Amino acid sequence: MGTGINMIAIVVGSLAGLIIKSRLPQRYVEIIFQALGLFTIYMGVKLAFDNQSILGLILSLVVGGLIGEGLRLEDRLNHFGQWLRSRLGRQGKGETGFAEGFVNAFLLFGVGPMATLGALQEGLGEGIEILLTKSLLDGIASIALAAGLGVGVALSAPLVGLYQGVLTLFAHSLAPHIGEPEIAALSAAGGVMLVGLGLNLLRITNLRVTNLLPGLLVAIPMHYFFSAV
Repeated sequence: MGTGINMIAIVVGSLAGLIIKSRLPQRYVEIIFQALGLFTIYMGVKLAFDNQSILGLILSLVVGGLIGEGLRLEDRLNHFGQWLRSRLGRQGKGETGFAEGFVNAFLLFGVGPMATLGALQEGLGEGIEILLTKSLLDGIASIALAAGLGVGVALSAPLVGLYQGVLTLFAHSLAPHIGEPEIAALSAAGGVMLVGLGLNLLRITNLRVTNLLPGLLVAIPMHYFFSAV
């Protein structure tokens, strides 16, 4: 459900961008992003406080961050975007704008902490709050992108839906095998990442939140370890 709403938001925002083009003052876009950045921080803090093991949470983030830095996840994602742009950019002159809009939109909407955390949250039966917030962000961003780059932005929605849908189904298959404490540990790690994402949205920091994502894989083993200890 959350992913479906997200896809609709991208399409509706893109259509609005195509209609209004550049007539929407930038200051309105900025104030909405500031409001959503603050709400993202609030939601992240709320999730983080559900955790019962502070040490486990810290180690999940540290170990996950070291893994992410070692794998250079954020750099690889940026390089992938550049490669995809260069490949699609070889099309005819009239199609370049479409390709650029499609690639930029998918990288912005489909790959990142909020897409991953939101899909996992829904799949684990913990609600769709993250994906609803992401839908608002994506809808607003798609207005600006579509106004400048065209209809390719709207056509990125199915690919975003496929990515998030696969993650949701994966999390749903895991849900019967993990309990509330494990879900809380996972949510807490994700919550701290959301705080970082919110700070980035407010342009206070430039944290490499993508490199922290392996912490989600570490959170549940850390929970088991500290529970046993």
